[in-house]
Amino acid sequence: MVSGFPLEPSGDEMHRLVDEAMRRIVAHVVSLPHQPAANVEGADEFARTLIEPLPETGTPYELLLDSLFNEMVPRSFNAAGPGYLAYIPGGGIFHSAIADLIADSVNRYVGVFAAAPALAQLEANVVRWLCEIVGFGAGSGGVLTSGGSLANFIAIVTARKERLPADFLRGTLYCSDQVHHSFQKAASLAGFPYENVREIPSDETFRMQTNALCEAVARDREEGWIPFLVAGSAGTTNTGAVDDLAEIGRIAKSESLWFHVDGAYGGFFALTSRGHAALRGMEQADSVVLDPHKTLFLPYGTGGLVVRDAQALRRAHSHTADYLPPMQDDEALVDFCEISPELSRDFRGLRVWLPVKLFGIGVFRQLLDEKLDLTIWATGELRKIEGIEIVAEPQLSIVAFRLVRPGADLNSLNRSFLEKVNAKKRVMLTPTTVNGSFVLRICVVSFRTHRERMEMALEDIRDAASQS
Repeated sequence: MVSGFPLEPSGDEMHRLVDEAMRRIVAHVVSLPHQPAANVEGADEFARTLIEPLPETGTPYELLLDSLFNEMVPRSFNAAGPGYLAYIPGGGIFHSAIADLIADSVNRYVGVFAAAPALAQLEANVVRWLCEIVGFGAGSGGVLTSGGSLANFIAIVTARKERLPADFLRGTLYCSDQVHHSFQKAASLAGFPYENVREIPSDETFRMQTNALCEAVARDREEGWIPFLVAGSAGTTNTGAVDDLAEIGRIAKSESLWFHVDGAYGGFFALTSRGHAALRGMEQADSVVLDPHKTLFLPYGTGGLVVRDAQALRRAHSHTADYLPPMQDDEALVDFCEISPELSRDFRGLRVWLPVKLFGIGVFRQLLDEKLDLTIWATGELRKIEGIEIVAEPQLSIVAFRLVRPGADLNSLNRSFLEKVNAKKRVMLTPTTVNGSFVLRICVVSFRTHRERMEMALEDIRDAASQS
């Protein structure tokens, strides 16, 4: 079975390896609706049993697959399942898995255009599609990343180099107090002390108070700071809130600020008519973060950054070396290593390109519309439950709520309430803290979540509320 060159399997062996894996993969995917939404009891202890030294000799392939699918994979959050309404779910459409198998097997390098011109152009087409979705026109561009965290970092570094002098430590950045924490982390990694990031208070709908933004910018200018960037949220993780992007864009223009939008969760809702209306003003941004592994339903590890001026990315990241081939001077052709921190990188574009080309963007639009409909339906059903208070009305596909009982310690009550909902394992919800209150969230994003699973979710919520 193993030749003298074990890392170079024969054609028959490749078929066997894939067939053995596929048999288990198909069984796993088909069973997703019937798997518990979370199965992590005792998983920490089990994980400790897996600690081992570097193996000198091999283990039979079938035993490794059995261990993965029977022991390791099941002990986790079922993030790919229809009942995963927690955090902001990742996608995982199967067609992207096929694309990754192809990309990893052909193993072409796309970081430099000259190394694989057709494949680099394919990925550039994907980036062009993302620009189109957010409303950017000619001259825009971007890069696919591992996720929103790296995309935020690239955006802040680019803005810093475009708007600030080499000694940039008087530069200040502005965001709402609801922004995703990766923004502050990215600012820190980009060299800014935490105190340079101004967290602007949000209003009763969890949107940035733009009057407070203007006051903060004016105050900083008077004190000798250099305001240079403001970030708006196109759907926060806490409550799904969408900042007034049009007004923030107007302020950014009048104050000469780089306008950044974190649309990692919500940006792709712009494909729908309701989402496009909610996200009005995103097209004014200088940079937008998108996560195809969220609301384009792709596998984890697929993020993106698009910018209005593609050359800004190149000015921020371009470096040369004697051992590299000549880079492109034609603006229509892209060397991705010139516009991001990465030289070595995987061929991410295929996992986006294949399903979008196969189905067309209309299928994704319909699914996103379904998620908006399901969230509205769920919110209406929550209102019918005695004692339920809607803490954050849905602006996209997240609703936050809590249970209220007179005289009760509401935070303790809702922790117990959440445990009861999740105990049935048909759905998984996660909490957050809003204005000091412990609240529950429903986040409807998965392409596998449909009306029947939402009915299960509401049934379990009703039952848990009646027992609390």
